[in-house]
Amino acid sequence: MVSKTEANMASLLPYGDVDFSLRAMAGRAEGFGCNSIGGLHGPLYFVTTVADDGPGSLRDGCRRKEPLWIVFEVSGTIHLSSYLNVSSYKTIDGRGQSIKLTGKGLRLKECEHIIICNLQFEGGRGHDVDGIQIKPNSRHIWIDRCSLRDYDDGLIDITRQSTDITVSRCYFAQHDKTMLIGADPSHIGDRCIRVTIHHCFFDGTRQRQPRVRFGKIHLYNNYTRNWGLYAVCASVESQIYSQCNIYEAGTKKKTFEFYTEKAADKEEQKSGTIISEGDIFLNGAESCLQTQHTEGSIFHPSEYYTTWTMEAPSHSFKGVLQICAGWQSVCRPAEVSSCLN
Repeated sequence: MVSKTEANMASLLPYGDVDFSLRAMAGRAEGFGCNSIGGLHGPLYFVTTVADDGPGSLRDGCRRKEPLWIVFEVSGTIHLSSYLNVSSYKTIDGRGQSIKLTGKGLRLKECEHIIICNLQFEGGRGHDVDGIQIKPNSRHIWIDRCSLRDYDDGLIDITRQSTDITVSRCYFAQHDKTMLIGADPSHIGDRCIRVTIHHCFFDGTRQRQPRVRFGKIHLYNNYTRNWGLYAVCASVESQIYSQCNIYEAGTKKKTFEFYTEKAADKEEQKSGTIISEGDIFLNGAESCLQTQHTEGSIFHPSEYYTTWTMEAPSHSFKGVLQICAGWQSVCRPAEVSSCLN
């Protein structure tokens, strides 16, 4: 049951008006993914079957080259036999239905302007199988209100010079290597990566909430609890700005980890940098922050975007994120029809 305090807090979360019309999400992400318009300028595409391929399938809509706003006329599980490649200028909008993707995941390869909203990802199997794999050279992406769990590799991986991405209001559970940002020390082009992660709930995932190489990452108003190794890891040259998050330890108390690696074009090994501002640490969580930073070693989000919606972390805010993160039983906005649930 939602308390009155939690209901009031929920009304202060970002994007309170994006469900009043179908395309109101376009260009509305906070953070680095703020320019993503998805399929704003394209027609509606109706998914009418949960088949893996063929007319009316999600795969058929995603492979088309023109802009599309993809909505669902059906609920159910789509068993993907192979990665589902998403082409540029697509919105995959799960509002109004309950859609679960399983078997494989989505692949965003050399594409731009993608919005993925209100989907469930569970049970991806196979080598290098991620829930959402973003590589290479993809940009202007917003992933919002998705629930992800139990894949053989990552839940969301962002690598190979993919950038300008926001992940918001997502729920992550039952997983080991949750989110990798930056491929490996040899991929120095990943210095361009910029990602915002906010209002997400990492619920008992073991590690990589996220793990970062090279990129600039803004984390704010997330709730991470009961990790199995660490909460957030900064590796080679990464810059992580952690702001007003809730870190609640389970058995393992170390919140921030630093891994040292050598970039392919450098002689010395380096870890990354984490700034913690306004975070709270619960149940004995230890920040284990490094105390020395060189001038100019960390970015500030205001250098890239002027506003973001942020609340002071609190016990009541934990409850809000537990309720509001992940897939939601919400109506599909009125441009298409009335509520389909």
